[in-house]
Amino acid sequence: GLAPQGTTMKSARRRSREFAVQALYQWQLADPSLADLETQYAAADGFAQANAPLFSALVSGVMKHAEGLRERLQPHLDRPWAEVSPIEHAVMLIAAFELAHAPETPYRVIINEAIELAKSFGGTDGHKYVNGILDKFAAEVRADEIAFQAANPSERKARVEKKAPSVVTKPRRIAKP
Repeated sequence: GLAPQGTTMKSARRRSREFAVQALYQWQLADPSLADLETQYAAADGFAQANAPLFSALVSGVMKHAEGLRERLQPHLDRPWAEVSPIEHAVMLIAAFELAHAPETPYRVIINEAIELAKSFGGTDGHKYVNGILDKFAAEVRADEIAFQAANPSERKARVEKKAPSVVTKPRRIAKP
């Protein structure tokens, strides 16, 4: 959801992605099963405010498609996967999974979420690295959506305005006695 800067309000989807980053970080280091991760995170503090089906879809999707996602991302990386921090690795896999398998979520939303996750959990400039790689990957897997938005900037604006209606106040006329 849209919250004023400085507040701690987070959408259920953002929370799900945060938990997914943590779960996939763990998965890279210890290789727990999906069931173990789901059980562990279901009991985690704050998980009740997350979107549990999204968490499961992201974690299971990345676990299932990790090799293919890594192969598709590799040409955009400037280093081998072994040298990418596990946090940035997890963030990029989640975003790449969403870009490739969740066409209903706009690519800009996916990339912005990934940048925020990299800022929250990653190293100092990790979000810039993640952004650069995901921009290139999005250009590959979301080319039609990107081209459409470039050709129709008003479409995007109209969608944004529908989500956040502005309040219009009309001056009242006061009847003179």
